[in-house]
Amino acid sequence: MQLPLGYSNPNDPRVCKLKRSIYGLKQASRQWFSKLSTCLLYFGFLQAKSDSSLFIRKSTNDFIAVLIYVDDVFIASNTLTALNKVKQYLRTTFPIKDLGNLKYFLGIEVARSAKGIVLCQIKYALDILADSGFSGAKPVSFPMESTLKLSTHDASPSLSDPAFYRRLIGRLLYLTLTRPDLSYAIQTLSQFMSNPHTMHMQAAERVLRYLKATPGQGLLLKADSTFHLKAYSDSDWGGCINTRRSVTGYLVFLGDSLIS
Repeated sequence: MQLPLGYSNPNDPRVCKLKRSIYGLKQASRQWFSKLSTCLLYFGFLQAKSDSSLFIRKSTNDFIAVLIYVDDVFIASNTLTALNKVKQYLRTTFPIKDLGNLKYFLGIEVARSAKGIVLCQIKYALDILADSGFSGAKPVSFPMESTLKLSTHDASPSLSDPAFYRRLIGRLLYLTLTRPDLSYAIQTLSQFMSNPHTMHMQAAERVLRYLKATPGQGLLLKADSTFHLKAYSDSDWGGCINTRRSVTGYLVFLGDSLIS
């Protein structure tokens, strides 16, 4: 930082008082994203309507996708030439550091092979088990019984520490990003976070025991998959005993890869 004119006397004992706004404006993050998105749009990218942090650029032979999370930028392309052009363009505008191939991001581990890309959260799952005290629990083969019907007016006692249940379900919700096999169980348990009972906690503990049996399970995005979009859905008419509404489930595949 340079002193302004009139304060450059070395014998002057006064100091500059830095205001809080100098360290970081409240709008700094918004301005950073505005500048970065403006540069990408100028380079020919189009901002996705469903996700403002996703930018896509398509040409006759190239496809490039750029995903932004705070100050982390992820670039994916079908050709190395297009990938290098984007990185070179960003270097002319921002001081960036190339970390190479994506391996770990926000608890999601990425592994590549000739068959495709595997996404899993094994470290995140093991951390949940360790923090919950279920690292040595007896594993089970499925997360929830198909005949189990949980209710908000359960006859079992309320939990003395409902905060633990809420933290646990919140962490498990993030795990469903790569574990669709847990989606139904976690979605069901999340309905009782306002007033959890002992029966709800027992059902959550069974999910943890299932997680103990399958900590490394994840999603495989196949390399030779087609771009044919398929979707399957099913519903249980009046299956919810609290609202008497139907419970609907769905799966969406891009080729043979599960994406939602």
